[in-house]
Amino acid sequence: MTTLLMEIQDGIATITLNRPEVYNAFNDPLSYELQDALKKAEKDETVRVVILTGAGKAFSSGQDLKASMASGKRDLSESLHQRYNPIIRAIRNMPKPVICKLNGVAAGAGCSLALACDLVIASEEASMIEIFVNIALVLDSGSSYFLPRTVGYHKAFELATKASKVSAIEALQLGLVNKVVPAAELDAAVAAEAEYYANAPTKAIGMMKKMLTKGMTENLDAVLEYEAYCQQIAGNSADNAEGINAFLEKRKPVFKGI
Repeated sequence: MTTLLMEIQDGIATITLNRPEVYNAFNDPLSYELQDALKKAEKDETVRVVILTGAGKAFSSGQDLKASMASGKRDLSESLHQRYNPIIRAIRNMPKPVICKLNGVAAGAGCSLALACDLVIASEEASMIEIFVNIALVLDSGSSYFLPRTVGYHKAFELATKASKVSAIEALQLGLVNKVVPAAELDAAVAAEAEYYANAPTKAIGMMKKMLTKGMTENLDAVLEYEAYCQQIAGNSADNAEGINAFLEKRKPVFKGI
């Protein structure tokens, strides 16, 4: 891989967008290499949690406009279908938690990428901005799905149509991120979250990801049926048996993610 770094250690897969000279903006190679890295993380049975972050000062500034212009006029719909949408689907369909380590600015598709993650831990120096309107484009890469569900329609409309830059603290207040820490403490804070999930019942958490997404879009009856379906699977898992035994034996459970 030439545009990102991937490390797997102790059940944690860390994927780092590695184009710091352009604030980790997306060109074609980064788009496809991130798809491949996410597929690898999903298929690797030793991986229990994924961390997604950026090298240098930024998380991701979105599409690399210079690279896009250099390749000539392109079909933006085709670009989304081939490059960005598979990334968002891979994160949402990942049967493991994905933590965004928001180390700097997340703009445009970079903001969408952060919003698609399950947990967002931000540096005080980070920011988020839906910058599309500044070049007369619309939200993409899932932002029109995640943004209003997180902040409500009226705030989402404002953020989308004014390209308002949201500081890390404001993002926390709006519910866009889970936690904000000083930049010097970001590594430790994310490591602590990753360690927790690396030792958690991964199979149950993967199902809860799907359940919560369904809960945002389906009616109550459909959700109740899906809960019953998933609970049947969870109740037959090895981790469920371990959890019950640990409770009865008054010890800490040792989950294996199965």
